[in-house]
Amino acid sequence: MRVILLEDIDELGKKNEIKEVADGYARNFLIPQTLAKPITQEILSQLDREQEKKDIKAEDELKEAQKMALSLEGVEITIPVKLGKKGELFESISAQKIVDELKVKGFNFKKSQIKFEKSIKELGEFPVKIVFDHGLEAEILLIVSEETKK
Repeated sequence: MRVILLEDIDELGKKNEIKEVADGYARNFLIPQTLAKPITQEILSQLDREQEKKDIKAEDELKEAQKMALSLEGVEITIPVKLGKKGELFESISAQKIVDELKVKGFNFKKSQIKFEKSIKELGEFPVKIVFDHGLEAEILLIVSEETKK
C-alpha cells in the first residue's frame, strides 16, 4: 500500500514522503496512529502544489542571496583595536565583531555565516568569507588597525 508519512518515522522515512509499505503495517499501525494516510489523487495534487510553492520560495531566496552577495563585492570593513605595549592585540577578532561592523554598513548577517581561515590576532588585512544558503559565498576585506587615541 502506498502511504504518505505525516511524521518522521525512524527507518521508514521523513514527513511528506510517499512510501510503499505492507498493507497490514499501514492499516494496523501507521494509519490508526495517524503516522500516515493512504495516497489519493487529491493528496498527490496537494503535494505537487506545495512543492511548487517551495520551489518558488527557494528561487526567490536564491535571487535574494545572489543580490546580497553582489552588493558585498569589494566591501572593506575596518575594526580598530587596542594594542598592548609590545604591539599585540588584547583579544582576537571574533565573528561577532565583524557582524557588528557589517551592521554599521547596513548589512545584516548571523555570526555563523562569517568564515575566516585562522584566528585573527594581529594588525593587517584579512579576507573574510560570508556564506549564504544555496552554496553562495562573498568575500570582504577586513582591515584590523590600531585604535587612535583621542
